[in-house]
Amino acid sequence: MIGAVPLTLALAFLVTALLYASVGFGGGSTYAALLAWYGLDYRLLPIVALACNIVVVAGSTVRFARAGVTPWRSALVLTALAAPAALMGGLTPIDEASFLVLLGASLILTGVAMFLPTSEARAEQPTRLAKFAPFLAGPVGYLAGLVGIGGGIFLAPLLHLGRWNNARAIAATASVFILVNSFFGLLGQLLKQGPAALGGAVGAALPLLIAVAVGGQVGSLLAVRILPVRWVRWLTALLVVVVGVRLLVSL
Repeated sequence: MIGAVPLTLALAFLVTALLYASVGFGGGSTYAALLAWYGLDYRLLPIVALACNIVVVAGSTVRFARAGVTPWRSALVLTALAAPAALMGGLTPIDEASFLVLLGASLILTGVAMFLPTSEARAEQPTRLAKFAPFLAGPVGYLAGLVGIGGGIFLAPLLHLGRWNNARAIAATASVFILVNSFFGLLGQLLKQGPAALGGAVGAALPLLIAVAVGGQVGSLLAVRILPVRWVRWLTALLVVVVGVRLLVSL
């Protein structure tokens, strides 16, 4: 457990939320890595990270819904397949070394995925990969629940590569996916560790929840107007890869 939250950690969470929200994600894996550096009990990392995820993506999910760009039927199919797996991932016991290895690897994969190009217009015909998206939702959901992330950061690049839909629809789908998986992953973590873990984790991390709420709002509303979306995406990807590599090297 950490005591008073350092200002530098709160600022790091705010910037992380700003960057991730500006490209449609929650930032759960980076929150967990930052908490690991600051010495939080690894068993509580997923709880704090998932709680922060929910705060960040809830707003973007509502905004996408109000804009009418969420393909609800397809998004809910993918989410329904992933959510039970996220619950199982949250329930799965894991030792500290394995958790940190998976977290570091997830960060690196996240960064690589964010370097993949996206297109605004939907292709005339989706590729074969798009047809396999429902089969990939379960494994992505399980990994999400296990390490305390939403999983949308893995799903979205696969949907882009498969030309599953246009970029805004994929971002909206990722937001729904992250939001629901984060709830189910958090439920699994709490069932595994007991409800008291939520009070202890959130009590220590309340300033972090406020920081990501502010960062998420700023990121989704302003960041893309200050820098080109591609620059924001690449900067975020670079930071994520660096964090993942440093985490693995420090083991």
